[in-house]
Amino acid sequence: MSGGEFDFIDRFFKPLAGEGALGLSNDAALFDVPSDKQIVLSTDTLVEAVHFLPDDPAETIGRKLLRVSLSDCAAMGAVPRAYLLNISRPPAFDDQWFASFSTGLAQDQARYDVRLLGGDTTGTRGPLVLSLTILGEVSRGEAISRSGACQGDALWVTGTIGDAALGLQALLGELSDPDGYLSDRYRLPQPRVGFPLADFATAGMDVSDGLVQDAGHLARESRVCVEIDVAAVPLSPQARDAGAAWFETCLTGGDDYELLFTAPDAAADLITNAARACGVRVARIGRVCEGQGVRVLGADAQEISLTRKGWQHF
Repeated sequence: MSGGEFDFIDRFFKPLAGEGALGLSNDAALFDVPSDKQIVLSTDTLVEAVHFLPDDPAETIGRKLLRVSLSDCAAMGAVPRAYLLNISRPPAFDDQWFASFSTGLAQDQARYDVRLLGGDTTGTRGPLVLSLTILGEVSRGEAISRSGACQGDALWVTGTIGDAALGLQALLGELSDPDGYLSDRYRLPQPRVGFPLADFATAGMDVSDGLVQDAGHLARESRVCVEIDVAAVPLSPQARDAGAAWFETCLTGGDDYELLFTAPDAAADLITNAARACGVRVARIGRVCEGQGVRVLGADAQEISLTRKGWQHF
């Protein structure tokens, strides 16, 4: 480590700064919002050996950090614009590591049209801690929340479920991953930015803590019961090849960063057309009904008991 904090910022992060960042040389940044828009804010933290493996490539860690926050924007129907970045840096992470880390951020800044506004850096004796706050825009009054699901709505999800959780097990040596697909899904989420939830969703969120647990969050906030048909949950060919022993992991493992949402039955064609236009897979996996909580139903419509619901942060 050389040059001190300001040299560190100048070399690795000043090139990422965009309009409003003031060259990363002030105490705060400026962010303009049109009068017909609202700001969407979300913060995510990644901790070494908790949210990523110590030997994960630095480039993918930077991209994952940004993408999990982009997914939060997508889940509220917002367009991401900029972000703030906080770094608690241990001595073991050298300049070469951060050069790769910032390269990954630069790649996804260009891909998703976002910019760095500022943040904070500090040293630490503990693990590497990375925190990112995303700023997005949504038309006033059109943000999607978790609390609007209605009885009779259908439950939908984008993409496939369980790949990231299986990818972690593959990286830990517990599961075969011959083509590297599962590992890649763990390291690089695919945020569904641009999927037009506001056109049809009554409630929504992204799947980060596991499909079953996050469906429970949606059910609780909407004060309804959500039923999931396990036969309808979309799995990749690689997840199917893992076998039935890993199916519960797919349902509860988390890190999918797919969109989970409810919508009226009448919106089915609108949803499938939007998915086709965005190049995103979408599947109807259940329904909203009277009651509270989540029911996971097997092929015989009988409730399945799971040993766990999803990821717990504490």
